[in-house]
Amino acid sequence: EVEKFELKLKRRRIVGSSECAVETLQILRHVVSRGKFKSAANLIRGIKIIGRRLSAANRTQLTIGNAVRRVLHLIRQVCAEEKQDKGSKEGPVDVDLSRSLVKIMDNAHQSVDLSMEVSLDLRQLIIEEISELVEDIKRVYTHVKAYSVEHIHAKDVILTVGMSTTVMHFLSEAAKLEREFEVIVAESAPAYDGHQMAKKLAKKNIETTLITDSAVFAMMGVVNKVIIGSHLVLANGGLISRSGCHMVAAAAQHHSVPVVCVTGLYKLCPLYGFDQDSFNDFKYPGEILKFQEKFAEKVNVQNPGHDYIPPELVSLLITNFGGNSPSYIYRLLTEYYDVEDYDL
Repeated sequence: EVEKFELKLKRRRIVGSSECAVETLQILRHVVSRGKFKSAANLIRGIKIIGRRLSAANRTQLTIGNAVRRVLHLIRQVCAEEKQDKGSKEGPVDVDLSRSLVKIMDNAHQSVDLSMEVSLDLRQLIIEEISELVEDIKRVYTHVKAYSVEHIHAKDVILTVGMSTTVMHFLSEAAKLEREFEVIVAESAPAYDGHQMAKKLAKKNIETTLITDSAVFAMMGVVNKVIIGSHLVLANGGLISRSGCHMVAAAAQHHSVPVVCVTGLYKLCPLYGFDQDSFNDFKYPGEILKFQEKFAEKVNVQNPGHDYIPPELVSLLITNFGGNSPSYIYRLLTEYYDVEDYDL
């Protein structure tokens, strides 16, 4: 199972963020149910080894590492709750393993005993938690689009870039409420998947205008808000998004237009990026310049797949659990991951 998935990642047969995360969780669920581990510490060690292998197979798909870190956090949580239950006569107890300044000052941060045996009951609890996580990722569009009511109003002019399934669901949900708003879609060259986005929105009876990427700055003066998707949300609140989004965010800041990012929490990553080369993926240069052209061999063609958008250009992040400011990301990280797993 692990070898097959590793090969698919290396050959880029699986490329979507959610597909990679779900497949990783399903493999880890299989490892927990079938693997032979003497203790919880051994189980964590085994999952970390698999996580390193899968992350190395495709370094641009960081949702794989996020899924592994989330599972490691769940294992520690389940182990802590099991130990607490055994020592408590009052029944099940919820354990909060997140770090906070209050806990540090009170010296009350709980360390988890990982020497406990991986019993059948413990495996079952971990498997249930992983299954719940898989369902959360599969339902992410349903959860995110529920917040569109609060953020899209009548007569709004919204600008978006290229094709994003999350953004499309978000806008479509607002259209069901019979609110009249207009969407401007930048075509996102060289893939031009903005054309596909414009067609899908038009089918939902949303007034849609398709523009070239070079017209974004000119059109920004009439826009009320920019709504984009993301490939990744970094620890400093910055985004890794499709190529061209940094230009849109900079134009929005110049015109004092808020930039809203709609994304799932499974894309939240505890790593930092400070430049355009961090976590970038360079695509096939033939999309920009065909190799048949005479001068192609003398030209160095770069086709970056992503842009890094610093947190100061982002106004709001809307996840499947509500809206947050980029400065609040550090708190979400402590709730979803353990510090010792940041570096797999």
